[in-house]
Amino acid sequence: MADNLTLKALSRLLLYPEAALQDAAPHLAEALTEDGRLDAPTRLGLMPLLRSLAGEDLYDLQEAYVSLFDRTRRLSLHLFEHVHGESRDRGQAMVDLAALYAQGGLAIDANELPDFLPLFLEFLATRPEAEAQALLADVDHILATLEERLGERGSLYAAVLTAVRHLAGAEAVLAPTQEPVPHTEDLTALDLNALDKEWEETAVTFGPGDAASCGVDRFRTQLRAAQRDVRHPAPQPAA
Repeated sequence: MADNLTLKALSRLLLYPEAALQDAAPHLAEALTEDGRLDAPTRLGLMPLLRSLAGEDLYDLQEAYVSLFDRTRRLSLHLFEHVHGESRDRGQAMVDLAALYAQGGLAIDANELPDFLPLFLEFLATRPEAEAQALLADVDHILATLEERLGERGSLYAAVLTAVRHLAGAEAVLAPTQEPVPHTEDLTALDLNALDKEWEETAVTFGPGDAASCGVDRFRTQLRAAQRDVRHPAPQPAA
């Protein structure tokens, strides 16, 4: 079974900018085009971000990324931050998600939290398409919120959330940006395998229990049970 190159590329675009990612931006653009899973407007909406990654100063890109994703929980790329916050339920959800990865053959970095969205997309890229779409649909309430909040800030990263949601058949919160496709032949295309080294770390034990005990159905049930409108949380009772 071939990997979903579109999900693989989208997961890379949400990573902290490094030189390898910056150099590989033209190749990511090619992969998104050749894979054919995104329609033209959605794909074109990603081009401003790809051009930014390829052409802007790396330190500026890194500073902007940290300011956007690391300084406010409202834009966190950790899925369970938007569902469980700091509650005990988040810890168990982490264990179950890590077990799901292990069951699917994905070994992750000991320092990485399982609910990191790029890692989640990396895992889905290896799964059958119907399974990947179903899991994306289960977290769409989170993805839609991130898409909306990034769009409100005028962030180019909003287009990545639009593209991810497009793969699950969800209606975009924001209209894709109509932008001309850059001439990728003017830039050096690198092998996407260079970025895969980030995932080649030692497998980790995430807690008690057999990994096989947490299947897709169980994890999807947990996601559905946790769903709520994160944009309009229920009012808290008066003290």
